[in-house]
Amino acid sequence: MAGVTDRPFRQLCKELGAGYAVAEMAAANPRVWASEKSSRRRDHTGEMEPKAVQIAGSDPQELADCARFNVDKGAQVVDINMGCPVKKVCNNWCGSALLQFEDVVERILHAVVAAVDVPVTLKFRTGWDRQNKNALRIARIAEQAGIQMLTLHGRTRADGYTGEAEYDTIAAVKAAVSIPVVANGDITSPEKARYVLDKTGADAVMVGRAAQGRPWIFREIDHFLRTGTLLPPPLVAEVRRLMDEHLRAHYGFYGENLGVRTARKHIGWYVRDLPGGEEFRQEMNRLESTTAQLAAVDSFFESQWKYGERLQYRLAEEMLAA
Repeated sequence: MAGVTDRPFRQLCKELGAGYAVAEMAAANPRVWASEKSSRRRDHTGEMEPKAVQIAGSDPQELADCARFNVDKGAQVVDINMGCPVKKVCNNWCGSALLQFEDVVERILHAVVAAVDVPVTLKFRTGWDRQNKNALRIARIAEQAGIQMLTLHGRTRADGYTGEAEYDTIAAVKAAVSIPVVANGDITSPEKARYVLDKTGADAVMVGRAAQGRPWIFREIDHFLRTGTLLPPPLVAEVRRLMDEHLRAHYGFYGENLGVRTARKHIGWYVRDLPGGEEFRQEMNRLESTTAQLAAVDSFFESQWKYGERLQYRLAEEMLAA
């Protein structure tokens, strides 16, 4: 979720029911710590607690130093990334590439846990590929090293984000360790969250891509798990307000020029399944100022009133099929 889970988006997700949100993946390489991008990624100013940072690298000492550096900057939880499948990350022997080297994984986990006095957690995948699934061994190594929580994505590195996540491996890991296990992968609805919790016995679920453009999925899941009933789609008026607040916070975080460009993906996700959303997305991508973006978004959501007081995702599907 690099490029997505910045501070404004994390804060919005927490306000809408997420119990926990992890910052964008930060490189352990000390040569990039002073860069503007890295500084922004560890900015937790005003963020609701707990403040969690995710670090990535392959050198145990660099990762330990990076963890210590981020804790000094306010991080209350350090999450180690061994799940990213992106080529440029894996080519540097970071992310899920580390799952091929269990001895290195063990050294990294021990080094980071020893370096800080806050909880250290691990995000990982089921293995490098389907012929080399080793999540169970990695989980046991992690528990013995003092890792406080595991988040397991139900795919191998080779799977990327294709196909469907599998949950049997997550269930096996949960049964094998005594620390909390969070299930991740293809959790796109409240019903799917309930299914995955029942299937795996996990302590919680982590939502990633499904929150892009629908940050209210967290309160929908929470409500369904507590009551067994589904919330209706959000009111147009509420989303109009949330969009305005999110964009203004986004611009304040990134500045005018970068803010306009980086906001485009968020706006596109918000409108992609709504009537007229694709046409609006193409129009919005040509706007070059925050003022123009805010006005266009406000106008778009004003237009949604003609379809009802609540967002009409199904109507967009019907219009495309017609």
